[in-house]
Amino acid sequence: MRRLAQLKETVETWNELEEKCSNLIDLIDLAIAEDDHSLEMEIVAELDDVEQRLEELEFQETLGGEYDGRNAILAVHAGAGGTESQDWAEMLLRMYLRWAEKRQYQAEVIETSPGEEAGVKSALVKIKGSYAYGYLKSERGVHRLVRLSPFDADHARHTSFALVEVIPEVESGIDVTINPDDLKIETFRSSGPGGQHMQKTSSAVRITHLPTGVVATCQNERSQARNKETALRVLGARLLELDLEKKAEEQARLKGEHVSAGWGNQIRSYILHPYKMVKDHRSGYETSNPDTVLDGELDEMIEAYLK
Repeated sequence: MRRLAQLKETVETWNELEEKCSNLIDLIDLAIAEDDHSLEMEIVAELDDVEQRLEELEFQETLGGEYDGRNAILAVHAGAGGTESQDWAEMLLRMYLRWAEKRQYQAEVIETSPGEEAGVKSALVKIKGSYAYGYLKSERGVHRLVRLSPFDADHARHTSFALVEVIPEVESGIDVTINPDDLKIETFRSSGPGGQHMQKTSSAVRITHLPTGVVATCQNERSQARNKETALRVLGARLLELDLEKKAEEQARLKGEHVSAGWGNQIRSYILHPYKMVKDHRSGYETSNPDTVLDGELDEMIEAYLK
């Protein structure tokens, strides 16, 4: 039914655009026949509207993957470097939360592991909205920050790294099938904020998939049942990602391509000193305004990569 609704929307969109173009041609013919220059402004405005819509539709072709229309689960992990990298991971987390807010997506922090002094060691966020995964898949990889350290008494220049993972949310019972006998489920007390109830009861849930060793944890809800449900969704998404990675590696092996896994080279650099710049190393897109990027203005950079 979801697929049918998507196809109907696609057909209706193109039919409306075709009708608009037909009406525009009639308007142009009328203006030429009657030598009516008063219609010129209206024609130009209609042409601009059609051109913009076509560009949007062309861009949507880059979001034609099997899971691109899904919600996304995004994870941020601090790299080596202690407080510096943990602070950078929190800056990235805020960037994606602000981006989701600007796009009117719903963002729910599933789990955070706070750093010793500042920042976060890791964080897991569910971002709900049309094509959330299609857009955010471009963010997978290592993000590099260069700045004067606010944690260094000498204010020396530091380079920090953080890893961003993005996986599509799964549909239970359709995308992956999980055997309950393969699961080890543990409960524990929440370590994060949330009031006395969360810290006094064992509401947090950790689920381990024994055949693969994949682990999913959730501790942001007061209810153990809700945490278990969320953890199972995250586990399913991670197992789907594992399956997609295996397929990609097999395709690459058959094609003779090299597929790098893990940290590898950074996909993007954010430089705050000695000059200001954000550069995406894959698309070559760069901007001299890192503050707006870190405040969630990511669309131009994402679209440049996807195109």
